[in-house]
Amino acid sequence: MHATRIIMGMPVTVEIVGGTTEALEKVFSYFTEVDERFSTYKPESEISKINRGEIKKEEASKDMQEVFALSEKTHAESNGYFSITKPDGSIDPSGLVKGWAIRNAAALVEKMGYHNYFLDVAGDIQSKGVDEKGAQWSIGIRNPFNRDEIVKVIYPKGKGVATSGTYIRGQHIYNPHEPDQALRDVVSLTVVGPDVYEADRFATAAFAMGKSGIVFIEGLSGFEGYSIDTTGIATRTGGFDALTTI
Repeated sequence: MHATRIIMGMPVTVEIVGGTTEALEKVFSYFTEVDERFSTYKPESEISKINRGEIKKEEASKDMQEVFALSEKTHAESNGYFSITKPDGSIDPSGLVKGWAIRNAAALVEKMGYHNYFLDVAGDIQSKGVDEKGAQWSIGIRNPFNRDEIVKVIYPKGKGVATSGTYIRGQHIYNPHEPDQALRDVVSLTVVGPDVYEADRFATAAFAMGKSGIVFIEGLSGFEGYSIDTTGIATRTGGFDALTTI
């Protein structure tokens, strides 16, 4: 069972091997709920109300409080390169929420009794098990200069995959230490981690570090990365090539 819908302004693909329409609907409904709560583009979302001062941070929902706490943790673990506070003072947790939501959706799928699935939200992916043909799930890393070309195919085998970059959405990530400086050294950074939440939060932080981001990923236990700079040169972590074989 497989379907793709636009949620959070992004393509969301849910594939559950042996799944039912009801199972798919539960997962899509969850992603819609996350969008309604965390979207900075929706005036009535909880995060928008917090930014307008209509809800105090300490009065926020349990989910919002969890995301705030995880963001603070990531800020500390990334030497301040991850921040949900934007230069204008507003709060935007999108650099972490997507991976968090996908991980929660995967837990929902597991709770329904399915253990072979593929969840993809705009290129951030959590998969497990095998596809309907019994083959390992594979993920293609796109050439940021030609999105029709796949430069690497990896087999995550249950790990999470997240990509940060400027080639689709432009300059939407910034370096909190130099907020006025555009990030121009790296155009794409793919991170493979223990799950998609872990991969997503550190992909955002590492991209903000520029060329040193891939070195940061190299130093994280259980993570691998593949970075492409503005000249088209790719740099990968020491264990990345092991992900390219079944």
